[in-house]
Amino acid sequence: MSRENLARIKMEPLLFHTQASTSSRAPLNFRVLDQLIRILAGRSLLPEELAGLMESACLGEWQSDWKRYVQAGVCLGALQVEPGMEWVSRKSWTGSIRHTVKCRRCGTESSREMGREFHFLRKIGRQVLRFFAIGEASSRRATIPSMQDNSGHQRAVNWSMCKECGGLCAYCEECLTMGRIRQCSVLIRGDPAWLERANQHGAGELCKEPDWGHWGLSPAQKDAAFAGVGFLKATAARSAVVPADKLRAQPAGLPRFLIWAVTGAGKTEMIFPLIEYELAHNRQVLIATPRKDVVLELAPRLIKAFPECSVVSLYGGSEERWSRGQVTLATTHQLMRFYQAFDLVVIDELDAYPYHNNPMLIHAAEGACKRSGRYVLLSATPPAALAKEAARGALACVRVPVRYHRHPLPVPKRLVLPRVEQMLKQGRIPGKLRSVLADSLRRGAQVFVFVPRIAWVEPLVRLLGKTFPEFAVKGTSSKDENRRDTVQGFRDRTFALLVTTTILERGVTVPKSDVFILGADAALFDEASLVQMAGRAGRSKDDPAGRVFFGSREWTASQLRAIGQIREMNRLAGKKGYLLESDQPDRRRE
Repeated sequence: MSRENLARIKMEPLLFHTQASTSSRAPLNFRVLDQLIRILAGRSLLPEELAGLMESACLGEWQSDWKRYVQAGVCLGALQVEPGMEWVSRKSWTGSIRHTVKCRRCGTESSREMGREFHFLRKIGRQVLRFFAIGEASSRRATIPSMQDNSGHQRAVNWSMCKECGGLCAYCEECLTMGRIRQCSVLIRGDPAWLERANQHGAGELCKEPDWGHWGLSPAQKDAAFAGVGFLKATAARSAVVPADKLRAQPAGLPRFLIWAVTGAGKTEMIFPLIEYELAHNRQVLIATPRKDVVLELAPRLIKAFPECSVVSLYGGSEERWSRGQVTLATTHQLMRFYQAFDLVVIDELDAYPYHNNPMLIHAAEGACKRSGRYVLLSATPPAALAKEAARGALACVRVPVRYHRHPLPVPKRLVLPRVEQMLKQGRIPGKLRSVLADSLRRGAQVFVFVPRIAWVEPLVRLLGKTFPEFAVKGTSSKDENRRDTVQGFRDRTFALLVTTTILERGVTVPKSDVFILGADAALFDEASLVQMAGRAGRSKDDPAGRVFFGSREWTASQLRAIGQIREMNRLAGKKGYLLESDQPDRRRE
């Protein structure tokens, strides 16, 4: 620790008001301070989380004195300390000033605005926290308002009596699963620049190229990966000529690259060259996925693909919660614990629940990426807004219209059927459906039967079991506590028919499978859902021509668009020469 830094620590005003004690009078251990700054770099944590981080870094002995060390880090410019909630002021159309409360961690904002009553909040004074003073903007506290907004909906930001500050205090319910954050909470953020300095040691050659032959990619996969690496090169050159302080001040709107790949195209393998390129340049990579089971599935594949680099998996209950790796694989909720930490953020299945249309998780992904960073988005069914951006050239995009086995996608066929509830009420399967189901079972296929309502799963299981007594039938949904065992049994071919809902529209690969979507005209089944469910068929190279049927009474726009999208991908694959010679359009009839 230099003399200049030591002087800065002594001269800066105190942020924390601590009582004098033996430990507080003891001189700072600068080795501990340096280690604390390094482990906090690129993180955004509450004090409770900081305690866990210090314990994992063997700094538990200094936990009781964390305020002094954080104060010293702030003086050095390595740490930031902010209140958990902030006040946002806006001018209404009448000219009056309206105020709302916003969570700094997840970006959620109170739906209730306060006008004149806001001025009463200043009676309480400037000090928000009992031990913390950070300025007038954080000292505004309110009397308790109604827990519902004007429309009667429960608000994500609510108020309650607080034992920490002794008064009414705002807290965020939207990110409550990550730990309670209040208006009087302290949010500690580490400057990512310290992480960049640490990463400069041992940096690789900037001209190093991915080893294209090492990954065994198909022509379509290789073209997509090559385009992705080109995007990384171009955007890295842009950030190299912009000063770091200006990059950190830039607003959201970082470069994005969309890999629009059909279901079963092998998106994970496509991003391996991109990860290799970033690691060769000593950059931090984050792969964010919506679900824990995807994290558990991808982790072994990444470790096998990159045995010489550290891969960290983060999800609820993860044992690597406080570890830092060159490649971080995390569920989207875990991103709220990072602050401008990653050079490349890969968002897998961006159109899937819970990431899709979730402002909290979008805010978390934006906060985790460095101001000089880039996003790579992966999706088989991107949201309409992104698809339009890509169509007009506003979003860099590459399409992968064929699966790794280079056969065309199965095109769904239509079955005119009565409504599902009518079938259940009559207690019989229509002849058309019974015939095509029998064909699939005779050829030894595993049969998915999708329905739009959970309540129809068990009745349909009984009806199908009665219709096909020689075949075992089971059902599963989001309410099935043994869903994982049921799906595994289906993969292991212990039964032939599985009745399910959209819970299995993604992330399930079963060799030699056919798909039947009953009630395909239901409002729940939009274009993306229909494409994803149809994508369960034909994924295996041993059975690429799996069968897909849309069973419905009416022919909806969603069904037409889903079939149109699949046909367009097959056309594009043929045009680019990605299909095997035997599957080229001029050699077969669709």
